[in-house]
Amino acid sequence: MRMLLTDSRIRTVRPSATATKLFDGGGLFLLLTPTGGKLWRLKYRFQGKEKLLSFGAYPHISLKDARTHRDEARALLAHGIDPGAKKKAEQHATAHTFEAVTREWFARHGATLALGHADKIIRRFERDIFPWLGSLPVEDVTPRRVLEALRYIEERGVLETAHRAKQNIGQVMRYAVATGRADRDPTQDLRGALPALKKEHHFPAFTNPATVAAFLRALDAFKGSFQVACALKIAPLVFVRPGELRTAQWQDIDFPRAEWRFTTSKTRTEHLVPLARQTIALLQSLFPLTASTGWVFPGRDLTKPMSNVAINAALQRLGFDTKTEMTAHGFRAMARTLLHEQLGFAPEVIEHQLAHRVPDRLGTAYNRTRFIEQRRVMMQTWADYLERLKMEAEGTPLHRVA
Repeated sequence: MRMLLTDSRIRTVRPSATATKLFDGGGLFLLLTPTGGKLWRLKYRFQGKEKLLSFGAYPHISLKDARTHRDEARALLAHGIDPGAKKKAEQHATAHTFEAVTREWFARHGATLALGHADKIIRRFERDIFPWLGSLPVEDVTPRRVLEALRYIEERGVLETAHRAKQNIGQVMRYAVATGRADRDPTQDLRGALPALKKEHHFPAFTNPATVAAFLRALDAFKGSFQVACALKIAPLVFVRPGELRTAQWQDIDFPRAEWRFTTSKTRTEHLVPLARQTIALLQSLFPLTASTGWVFPGRDLTKPMSNVAINAALQRLGFDTKTEMTAHGFRAMARTLLHEQLGFAPEVIEHQLAHRVPDRLGTAYNRTRFIEQRRVMMQTWADYLERLKMEAEGTPLHRVA
């Protein structure tokens, strides 16, 4: 007579060189793999064919749970239902819910986003979208259901979140269409359904040449730490995002090639910044002071980069209003405007240097080496232009300088 399994026997049994089976009764057995795995299986026959059904691994699925699953499966067989086919149908239905498709989309595309931005997106789904749409089959997500979910968000007084949620739902639904699990994106029918957002200018910047000239001279007068003073002078020359500047590392600076290569904070793509001779000179003056830390601009704690408020604080110390006049991010707008309007560089060359996604005839969203020779010329021309503006502005102080 075959002995039934016990928990103590399952816990103490040792694997062998080949897979072995420990039977419990009613077709239920524990498969012991040579690597130590303990997997529950049910052997049964349906319409004359022998089949296997998996219940999971021990101890996650206990002996008691496995016997319950066995009894449920045999009850289905008694009613002429194949338990294996039923399980596959349920798994298929679950894999096609809006939440399942969203998590699949996020697993594929989330890695291309900045970490903080990716976290915000998945939290938005979990907090604001899944409670209303998550359990629906993705093909049943209609414009009406999406609008109902968005209305709940809007009623909380966070209209911008509602707009972003609509955009994220559309991304998932277009992925569902592309993978053959939905016919269309329902958010296309919701244009104008939400109140429009009021546009705000978040990054004020100086873009008038005369004002920029006086502003640059004011930066030379900064009396704070040498690292911050250098950051203020380098920021307009390279016009990268503030977070990318403050976290710059010496290992990414190639002095012989006059290049700075790093991964952008927003799109997580490789970026290349040609360095003008003025930028190289500033970096060389800073190198002996901070090279040992690894950071180009270390903070007070030398193991960490400069604070994310350091540049804005320096601008405020110089007397500039970072809400209405100039901010750390404003160096990008300043460069974008003057490079085109005053120096005549093509917008697509400027946008590539800003590490923006720029579609072209080949469908390339962003290529770190595209227009690289034009960009080398542009960056040196830009540095020379700023240097000339400063020289011409001598004796012409900006009205806000402290």
